[in-house]
Parts: sequence; structure tokens; C-alpha cells
Amino acid sequence: MRIKSSVVSQSVFFDIAKRPLGAFSKIAGRIVLAGAIAVLALTAPAMANPKYAGIVVDAKTGKVLYGEDADELRYPASLTKMMTLYLAFEALEAGRISKSTPVTFSKNAAAEPPSKLGVRAGQSITVEQAILSLVTRSANDAATALGELLGGSEQRFARMMTNKARALGMTHTTYRNANGLPNPDQKTTARDQARLGIALRQHFPQYYDYFSTRSFRFGKQTIGNHNRLVGSVRGVDGIKTGYTRASGFNLVTSAQLDGRSIVAVVLGGTSGGSRDAQMRKLVAKYMPAASRRGGGNLIAEAPTAEPPVAAVAQAEVKPAAAPVAVASAAMDLPNTGPVPDFRYSGESSSRMEMAYAATQPVSDNPVLTGKIVPNTLEAQSAKLAAQPAAADVDTQITNSVAARAETQPEADAQPQGWVIQIGATPDKAQAMTLLGNAKEKGGKMLRNATPFTVAFSNGGGQVYRARFGGFDDQDKAVNACKVLKKKGFACWASQQ
Repeated sequence: MRIKSSVVSQSVFFDIAKRPLGAFSKIAGRIVLAGAIAVLALTAPAMANPKYAGIVVDAKTGKVLYGEDADELRYPASLTKMMTLYLAFEALEAGRISKSTPVTFSKNAAAEPPSKLGVRAGQSITVEQAILSLVTRSANDAATALGELLGGSEQRFARMMTNKARALGMTHTTYRNANGLPNPDQKTTARDQARLGIALRQHFPQYYDYFSTRSFRFGKQTIGNHNRLVGSVRGVDGIKTGYTRASGFNLVTSAQLDGRSIVAVVLGGTSGGSRDAQMRKLVAKYMPAASRRGGGNLIAEAPTAEPPVAAVAQAEVKPAAAPVAVASAAMDLPNTGPVPDFRYSGESSSRMEMAYAATQPVSDNPVLTGKIVPNTLEAQSAKLAAQPAAADVDTQITNSVAARAETQPEADAQPQGWVIQIGATPDKAQAMTLLGNAKEKGGKMLRNATPFTVAFSNGGGQVYRARFGGFDDQDKAVNACKVLKKKGFACWASQQ
């Protein structure tokens, strides 16, 4: 029941004026009753269901349009596969795998319970088939097999997932498997899932269309999408459903319409139908409230804490688009304001770079040279296996670089607009040499680009970030990075 307060107050006022005084008590009672019904209607999801949590975020500005228990811990269920897909898209973009790369099913993967494809141990599907099976059927066996391909083992892949969550600012999310099957330690929040939904759309526009797949053919099967809102609610273009008995019915939804864009999350629905109905209401109510303005460049990615060398060498790292305030250590973001917007200072980025540099010789350090270490899956798995746990790496960072307040950055004249970064070194001359080598190998993509460095001091050490500026838009910067990656350089793009 929806009640507009202005209409109620006016109609009641005129009703009272026409009636005798004796009728006033009845009218007052009706007012109280109407108010109670309105309050109950607005709070019904939370009061009726303690598992419920929800959020709606303006995907162009980061403003939270609606939130209810958005930071309370919940079980993600198959929303977990959004992170599995994020890491798969990242590997595709970096060239470590292709859409046709075979995904072999281990005994562990083949034994996963439904929903599943039912592929036997030792058999394989392609990466693209795995992606489509996760998006549509939410196949647990395919998610495990894909995680094992990317991480060497599902446990190691879960650690990669959690580290990626931290890099995206998902500070309350922990992963324990690739598919979302029940695990008491696998937790998330509605706000964190909104961050991930926005990051998928923002960081991988070339792969995001997979989430709007209505069905796909697998052998003799035609597998339909579990997400009933795709194709039935105007503007909805994905993203993912989820369910376990412990989690209830979950849904992350992206919608774009008339120049507006939102990402909404519903966790803990009592049924698939009630969950979908709640999401329809959220989209209908808050889409008109979203802004048509804003760049939508909300989720920046910090360097992952573990493993340090592999993370920098084998994954694109997107720094913050612009200087922003330092978040508290716990990243306890408010329920209102311009979020989700992952915040980190130049200090944290510089400390990570200095810590990486401190642990590797210059000759084979990808942070200092800007070169990419051979990135076969076998090499990746071996490196990951040799890395210490995340807590140990945090200790190394703390010990390698003292946590001192950082001075304001010194920089060459910095071009505005989109820039790309190809590495960092403690010596400015080295940084300029790196830029010269990159420009020579970048060809026409860097012909009009402007090389420059950004220096950050930290106690006794200093890091010079090697960057190119002068790109008119994101596409040109990203395309330049693709060329440099093929030439063996690390590269990522951001907006000044």
C-alpha cells in the first residue's frame, strides 16, 4: 500500500472540517492506522525476513539511493560466481587464456552437486562455454573447473578471489570456493556485491554482454538463464542470481535506461518470486531517481596484497581515477554518500610498489622494469604456490616500508584526461628509459602520447611512476595498453 503524505493530510483536513466533533476520534484513529500501515509497508522486507538486505546504487555517481542492512554479513551463494567471472575476464584481457582454452574437469569439479553441467572427470569444455554455463545455469562444476584452471587449485583460487575483493574495496567479503556452495566462512554484504556488479560492467565492457545471455546450446541441451528479469524488465541487462538454504534467494541486477544507470542488490529473499518482485520494485522506484550525469568511473583497483610479484606481473591494476580521501583502516563506509568508490591514497599505492621492489632484484622485477613475467598457467600456479599467505605479505610490507605519512607527490607537468602507467622504479632516469623503450615499441598508438613521471617519497625511499598522457578518451588509452602488453609491458589506464 502506497500513501502520499500530502494527499492524505489534505483529504483528512477537509474531512474533519465537514464532520461534527464527535467524529474526530474515528478520523484520528484512521490516521494512526494509515500511518502504521505505511511504516509496515516500507519496512516489510526486513521485519518479515531477518535474512533480507538490499541496496541500490547510482552507477554513474556512486550515490546510494536505497539501503537496508547493506553492510550486514550474508552468504553470497552463487553470487560468488561473479568474482569467478571477474577473474576469468581479467585473464582473458591479459591474454593468459582465450575463449577457446580447454577447461578440464578434475574429479573434484565433476563431483560438485547441482546445478551443474554434468561433465565427467577428465573431459573438458572451452572457457567460453564455462562462462556461459556460470551466467545461465550457474553450474557449480564448471565454476570449480574454471577456478582450478586459473588458480591451480580451488583453495588457491579462493585466496585470489578474496585478494581481488580487497583490491576492489570489498572489505567485508571472504571467499572459500569458486561456486558459492555452502561454507560458513564465505560471507559478503549487499554493498560489496554492488561494488562487484559495478566493477564488472566498468572494467570489462567487452565481456559484460555475457550477463544478458538468455540461453545457450550445450550439446543437445538448451540451457536457459536463471535470471528472470533479463528480457522481462525494461533496461535490465544482467547480472546474477544465487540461492542456498542458508542464504535465501539473492539477486544482483544492473539496469540502464534513458541515460540513467543503477546496480541493485537483494539478498535473503524468501522465494525466487518474492526476490524478483522486490527487485522489480527497486528498479521501478529508483531508476527515475538516478542521475544522467557522472562518468561512472567508480571502482578503482589497488594492487592486490598477495601474491605481490604475480599480481603485478599477471594482472592489470587500475589505480584510482583521481586523488581521494584516505579511508579508515576498517573501510567502514557509510550508508549514504558517494559510494561505492574504492578509496586509497598515493601512500598506500607507493608502499605497495616499494614493498614489491624491496623483495625482488631489479633485473627481474616487473614493478621496476615494467616487463611481464612469462604468464603460462603452469608458471602462474607455481608462483602462487610459492607465495606466503596474505597475512605474511602484509607483514613484509609493513617491515619493508615504514608506515610514515607521505609527502605530497612531486611530478612533471601532468597531462589531463586519460593516462596509462607502465611501471615504477626508484630511479627517475630508469623510469624515463622505460618510457622511451615503450614509446619506441608502441608505434603509432604512442606517437602523440606525452611521457612523464610522478614521484612519491616515503621516508628513505622514492618511487617514480612511468606514465603516458594525452589520450582523448578511455578507448584510446585501453587500446594503447593492449599494444604495450603484447610487446611485454605491464600497463593500465586511468583518468587524471
